[in-house]
Amino acid sequence: MTLTQRLTLYSRLMRLDKPIGILLLLWPTLWGLWLAAGGLPPWSILTIFVAGVVLMRSAGCVINDYADRDFDPYVARTRERPLAAGRVTAREALLLATGLALLAFLLILPLGVLVLKLSVVALFLAASYPFTKRFFALPQAYLGIAFGFGIPMAYAAVRDTVPTEAWILLAANVTWAIAYDTEYAMVDREDDLKIGIKTSAITFGRLDLTAIAVCYAMTLGLLGWLGMRLGLGIPYYAGLTTATGIAVYHMLLIRDREQQHCFRAFLHNTWFGAAVFAGLAFSFVA
Repeated sequence: MTLTQRLTLYSRLMRLDKPIGILLLLWPTLWGLWLAAGGLPPWSILTIFVAGVVLMRSAGCVINDYADRDFDPYVARTRERPLAAGRVTAREALLLATGLALLAFLLILPLGVLVLKLSVVALFLAASYPFTKRFFALPQAYLGIAFGFGIPMAYAAVRDTVPTEAWILLAANVTWAIAYDTEYAMVDREDDLKIGIKTSAITFGRLDLTAIAVCYAMTLGLLGWLGMRLGLGIPYYAGLTTATGIAVYHMLLIRDREQQHCFRAFLHNTWFGAAVFAGLAFSFVA
């Protein structure tokens, strides 16, 4: 195998060809940075966090495929992933994940002790999430914490403290993650039932649509409450109104539980995150 072919396999293992995961991790991180800084954060911090998002999401994908290497060959959507298909070894995957995590750690060294301490928690969350699918009925909630932990880290980097508003924002990300990742899990529900993986789509059963709607409502409610606490302006609520319309569109899209529609709704969640961010950003320049 040539070096180019091997690097291509590694990029697929990191899901660099599927940027939706990077975006779903990036949006809450940007929410946190903009709120912590009261607008555009310092460019040095912004650059470090954006690069860190790419590295940690990539490392998380590699760890996820390593953890699921005995399950993925039996799931239609994942059986051709490099590790599941035997094109990359488990040892290579571990070395790649370790290298990516180390690069991410080196990036944040200039950001202070509190950020470094929180990074240890973030790494634990990213590394342990794939294994929660063995025993936890709602691993999507755990994913929401892992995907949103850039929020307290953002506050720590900008303010050297993590106030209550950061945890409210993290809670909003958890409910949003349950909503969008349940849509994702609905695609694989039949395969997951066969191999014994636990997901919110299985746990919610026929109440899946109701649960997703409630989670979207909780997300928007928490974000609205946060806006009132912080005195954010009309642009922020315009962003939330747009996000509400996007959530309604998702509910209409998945109402028949058809796999392609569920996956399309999952992918479209980047626009939900973008709408919230746009409202935040314009609120601080208006």
